[in-house]
Amino acid sequence: MTYVYPKNVETMKRAAKVIPCGVYGHLGPGEGCMIPSSAYPFFVSRAKGSEMWDVDGNHFIDYMCGYGPNVTGYCDEDVDRAALEQIKLGNCTTLPSHIMVDFAELLTSTVHKDWAFFAKNGGDVTSFAVMVSRYYTGKKKIIFVNNYYHGVAPWTQKPDTPGTLIDDCKHALYVDFNDVEGLKKVIAENKDDIACFISTPYMHGNFIDNVLPAEGYWQAVRKLCTENNIVLIVDDIRTGFRLSLEGSDTYFGFEADLICFCKALANGYNVSALCGKEFLRGAVSAIPYTGSYWMSAVPFAAGIANINKLKANNACEHFEKMGTRLNNGVMKTAKELGVDLRISGAPALFYWRINDELGNFLLHQEWIAECVKRGVFLTNHHNHFINLSLTPALVDKTIEICSEAMQVMVNNHPELYK
Repeated sequence: MTYVYPKNVETMKRAAKVIPCGVYGHLGPGEGCMIPSSAYPFFVSRAKGSEMWDVDGNHFIDYMCGYGPNVTGYCDEDVDRAALEQIKLGNCTTLPSHIMVDFAELLTSTVHKDWAFFAKNGGDVTSFAVMVSRYYTGKKKIIFVNNYYHGVAPWTQKPDTPGTLIDDCKHALYVDFNDVEGLKKVIAENKDDIACFISTPYMHGNFIDNVLPAEGYWQAVRKLCTENNIVLIVDDIRTGFRLSLEGSDTYFGFEADLICFCKALANGYNVSALCGKEFLRGAVSAIPYTGSYWMSAVPFAAGIANINKLKANNACEHFEKMGTRLNNGVMKTAKELGVDLRISGAPALFYWRINDELGNFLLHQEWIAECVKRGVFLTNHHNHFINLSLTPALVDKTIEICSEAMQVMVNNHPELYK
């Protein structure tokens, strides 16, 4: 028995009349990340913990976690209670609430940085980090790591992206992850004009196997940036608070100059943060950069409750334990069926990919679609997330469903699996 989605389709038809693509961006079928689109629901009716129900009433164990923000669990009682209490006191007020200071104190002490600047989206703080770097150094160029994603602003795009100009990207330089010699070469060729190096703590780009840093990589990057007056920016939007509550730079044994947080910061309440070192405080203070809702108090209250709950429950240990249990179970099935399953990244936010000789992604897309139709929500292109509410029982149910889906995929291809 697999799911069908008549109300989802009906709602999407309504949405397409009033919203571009019906559901825009990477969440929607318009980008081609839900293949076949008939396997996926489009709209949720409710969610709790690690589970969600679509508008047709279909139940899913969700490993996308809202693409990351669900870190303690959907509708977490403690986080929501803090938010509701703050709503009674005020949210968007003429002056910011004192709770902004409370949140900044908690966050900076947690991630070992000297100051915190709050915004709303991950792209807000990655963009601000680059602006701060350029202003502080007086230099223009940005070093990116290939297969990066740092938001949707024009400076993050390639020149062939619709709506992006060549001028938007003319100061971009590119290196491969873990390639210290390549980084040295790029720095030597642009020695006096590099403002910053920006990268995720490990490579978790879309449609590719995740790559962890080689031994000594980040320490070498840190040394090169220090020697050449290059601001080192860590984009911890996805990985923040899942590898370590102290920040992923601490987890990998180095210190970023600027570190960007968003997704897991407040369990879905809309806040992001740029945290940094003392020497950049003046540059941050000098740049006019703000938004209408950036000082709203409710997300600050939620963020405090969220971080405290993650600390009290040894969250990162739980993420690793549940992720390892899940990966081991699914890999066991893959080996038994002769399926070349590749598991990469950290257990807390891993990526699965079925490899095939043609490298055309079709087998992987088929397997993921069969998982979704049976009640495990994954995507084929993006890494997956563990949250604090995930239980061993849900993990074991997931293994059962994913194993059944893999058997179906194998049965569909007798020419490959004999």
